[in-house]
Amino acid sequence: MTEVSTERVFEALPPVRERAFARSWWGRAWLKALEDSALDGRQVKAGRRHARAGAVGAVSIRPGRLTALVRDSDGTLHRSDVLVQQLSEAQWDRFLGLVAERAGHIAALLDRDMPPHLVEDAAAAGVDLLPGIGDLEAECACGSWDHCAHTAALCHQVARLLDQDPFVLLLLRGRGERDLLDELRERGAARTTARAPEPPAGIPAREAFAAREALPPLPEPPPMVDAPGRPPVLTGDTPPAPGLDAAALEFLIADAAIRARQLLAEALAPGHEHTPVPEEPTLRQDAVRMAASCPPEHVTARLAAGCGYGRAELARAVRAWEYGGAAGLSVLEDDWTPGTEARARAVDRLAAAWQDDDAPRLWATGNRWTAVGTDTQLRYGRDGRWWPYRKEGGHWQPAGPSDHDPAAALAGALLDD
Repeated sequence: MTEVSTERVFEALPPVRERAFARSWWGRAWLKALEDSALDGRQVKAGRRHARAGAVGAVSIRPGRLTALVRDSDGTLHRSDVLVQQLSEAQWDRFLGLVAERAGHIAALLDRDMPPHLVEDAAAAGVDLLPGIGDLEAECACGSWDHCAHTAALCHQVARLLDQDPFVLLLLRGRGERDLLDELRERGAARTTARAPEPPAGIPAREAFAAREALPPLPEPPPMVDAPGRPPVLTGDTPPAPGLDAAALEFLIADAAIRARQLLAEALAPGHEHTPVPEEPTLRQDAVRMAASCPPEHVTARLAAGCGYGRAELARAVRAWEYGGAAGLSVLEDDWTPGTEARARAVDRLAAAWQDDDAPRLWATGNRWTAVGTDTQLRYGRDGRWWPYRKEGGHWQPAGPSDHDPAAALAGALLDD
């Protein structure tokens, strides 16, 4: 799909067999308008067969008109057009005003959805978004003065496009997606500026705490969501604004949605109110966490550069993160020497982990015990857990998750040694 100014051109869709042409309610309303407008129902059925066979070429959509070449069974091509009445400036002003007033309307459109209440609100404001009887006017090179099989096939194909993107309908009514969103953004900014309240003066924390008995109860927590929200598609055929890395922005939006769902799940978990508040991740920890989710290659390179890693170092850090999160990354990078008590506990653990005949020879340096004669190592974390490492390509690499038992941790590294 390409977009130039207010015209969008969609490539020809493949033939379709076992599916309805419209799955969304607004797509079905579009086809209902075709059936109500056409005088000959046989032509509508013939058009449906043409569309199913893949006879409709690339579809050009612009304000008030959609166009495509439709191929007959004998191979003859006919240019077919369907005209739709555009909204007036006054109607657009009313429609944009009611959308800007409700964040849910904007969110639905960005999610490529057109909820019934949006269409109902628009109709109440005198703006009919969906076509009705006689609103789809046909023009075809075959010479028919009414809807023919070619224009009916075009309408069926457009129903499939409407299923995917309701902005197609809004473009037919006179506004392209970018222009529409820009106008909504301007209206939203103007409303925020006009309605911004004065910040409250506040009260001392001691008084607020003392008055807690008089405060109303907290609202019920939000329900858990099944899956993270889908990010908007920013990487299309239209070049992004200068200096904007659209793919990186898409990745960050998707990551934020995933992280928000994780935080919600943690907040809704039983006993959450008794769980200590975790520390905020450092810049490096957050970069490694994001790199572990397999972003696009150039985004991985930016993450590595942003936190001072080389590519190999970042790969090693991601491996540590996958085994143990922030604690695993800390053990990778934290070369420390246990104090007297911590070292005594570590030595006791090591002594109790093996029978005398099975105990490996370990060479200790700081918090690292290397098994002599092997390429394996145990690292003692500040939390008292043991982390297995294995030497690969001259570098010590994380080799598995941690364990309170040093023998179990080292066995995991030895299995692949």
